[in-house]
Amino acid sequence: MIFKQAFAKPLRPEDLPRTARWLALLLISAILWGFLDLVGVPAALLLGPMLAGIIIEAGGGAVRVPPLLYLAAQAAVGGFVAGAVQPTILSVIGSDWPLFVGLVMSMVVVTSLAGWLMSRWRLLPATTAVWGTSPGAAATMIIMAEAFGADIQLVAFMQYLRVALIAVVASVIAGLSGHGGVLSPAHEMFSAPKDWRAVAETLALVAVGGFIGSRSRIPAGTLLVPMGAGIALHAAGWIAIELPRPLIAASYALIGWRIGLGFTRPILIHAARVLPVILASIFAAITFSGILALLLARFLGMDLLTAYLATSPGGMDSIAVIAASARVDLSFVMALQTARFLIVMIVGPPLARFVARRSGRLATPGPEASGQTIR
Repeated sequence: MIFKQAFAKPLRPEDLPRTARWLALLLISAILWGFLDLVGVPAALLLGPMLAGIIIEAGGGAVRVPPLLYLAAQAAVGGFVAGAVQPTILSVIGSDWPLFVGLVMSMVVVTSLAGWLMSRWRLLPATTAVWGTSPGAAATMIIMAEAFGADIQLVAFMQYLRVALIAVVASVIAGLSGHGGVLSPAHEMFSAPKDWRAVAETLALVAVGGFIGSRSRIPAGTLLVPMGAGIALHAAGWIAIELPRPLIAASYALIGWRIGLGFTRPILIHAARVLPVILASIFAAITFSGILALLLARFLGMDLLTAYLATSPGGMDSIAVIAASARVDLSFVMALQTARFLIVMIVGPPLARFVARRSGRLATPGPEASGQTIR
């Protein structure tokens, strides 16, 4: 009788113990990460867990990332990004800053126009459209978008779809140009640190900077404070930045889970409805970056792949992986990518507010942010 009652109704995912749900999330994440890494998709360590989170949430898994772990992951990503901004990159930016600013601002204008049109056509809330089309580092833009009241799930959908498509296009171009294949960062994720003192310094930076950022009123301060402090200290030569690869992997996974587990069924349905417009905005950005690359190659005599990777509006980490595995001018690529990242971080918040006001539909957390008022 007890056995019959136990199986009187189907077992739902939310009826499982929390440990079992977390194990399912970990298993699916590992499978997807391994598959994406096998086929050479950049940022597989983030995209795999994000897709796993979407699957678990769509199935009613009811798993949530602890807020403290999420904040720690943001701080670690801030330190990791700071390590990519080498002193030589800053000098390259300083010597050719008019060129960098002009290229970045032209891309910002084009992507902002796409976001403005999407909001004017009432396809997305204004700030969601702006952050979703913003040509910055995807993980950073998602964190910033959440801080400014945008719909983080739709922003994540737009940003990572853009990252994935641009990574595919860049990989194809690199292969066709004979510049070599693409290596996934997952191949080096479990290598031992080269400098344990640098690891200790970076962990201290992440811990102190993350704590100060979480207590400050700076939007996304948990990410921005360790990143800004790390860039300054690293450029001054006071510290070397290195993080254990497993910590980077765990941080990317936590952010991926945080994003993916927020994809509710209504969000996915709405994202499917506006998918053609999102794809159009992404391919418009890809086409425009290709035009900029052609101009650089034509007038500056630059290698076309170097120019394309430098102007590509993909995630800085993904582009770095592709550029590092190809025979290109890595210094110029990362200099322009860093300039784009920093400029978008500066102009992003006021631009989002301006576009929102111009569209007459300032996005705030609530019904609009969840997509319920979208027609």
